[in-house]
Amino acid sequence: MSLLVTGSIGIDTVEAPSGKVVDALGGSSVYFSYAAGFFGPVRFVGVVGEDCPADFLKPLHDHPNIDMAGLEIREGSKTFRWHGKYHEDVNERDTVAVDLNVLAEAGPVIPEKFRDSKYVFLANTHPALQVELLGQLTAPELVVADTMDLWINAERESLMGLLERIDGLVLNDSEAKLLTGQPNVVQAGMEIAKMVSRFVVVKKGEHGSLLFADGGVFTFPAWPAAGVVDPTGAGDSFAGAMMGFLTARDSIDTATLRRAIACGTVTASFNLEDFSLNRFFQISQADIENRLKQFEELTRF
Repeated sequence: MSLLVTGSIGIDTVEAPSGKVVDALGGSSVYFSYAAGFFGPVRFVGVVGEDCPADFLKPLHDHPNIDMAGLEIREGSKTFRWHGKYHEDVNERDTVAVDLNVLAEAGPVIPEKFRDSKYVFLANTHPALQVELLGQLTAPELVVADTMDLWINAERESLMGLLERIDGLVLNDSEAKLLTGQPNVVQAGMEIAKMVSRFVVVKKGEHGSLLFADGGVFTFPAWPAAGVVDPTGAGDSFAGAMMGFLTARDSIDTATLRRAIACGTVTASFNLEDFSLNRFFQISQADIENRLKQFEELTRF
């Protein structure tokens, strides 16, 4: 089966208690694709400006499971840039600077050979753009999206229109509360589950995640990470592994969804251990499977 992702490609500067990186590879679709690539083929769609260094995306081009035919290098435009600074408690982060650049322009065009994709992830970007991209696909079987507080506050009408057209939504607990006005995350998740057709995943950082599907609520702990270096991209890595697993299994029943979220949890836990994609470069699917077995032992009682 085919998995398509579209989202941001970023040139990141990240400051954390453990150190600092400048002009690092980042962006929602980048983290998603690399994590999903551990489980199977990924079709990548995104756009950068002409300022993007020639070898910047080499890790994706070199990945045997990532098809970069959907990459656009746009003349006269600049690549999205983000600068974030984490506190001593890395759950708290300040955005120092953000330059939308090419992300504020028209979205990329999905190549004809990608338009038959059955599994689709619309990584975080403007909801109107997500709807536009969805309209370029022929007959997707599962469409899942990510969003953020900016769109909930500023583009609610567009976001609500998107939710009517998708099967699943991934967002964090504060975003779920903001979207619904509910102070309780479980109530918020149950309400959002009625806005989409299949399921909602609410991420809670170091406190795990919640799955709302088939009228039920399922809870998942986080991997007990002791050496967090950089949380950037952890949520996108979570979603990438989750969607990669679902695509590989070609199934979206509740039992498979639960296993997929466990895969997302442990894959994202590796991403936390270094800046950018550096930790992913050092591991294989076997390492993920080994940690998944440990995760099962930790959660069995």
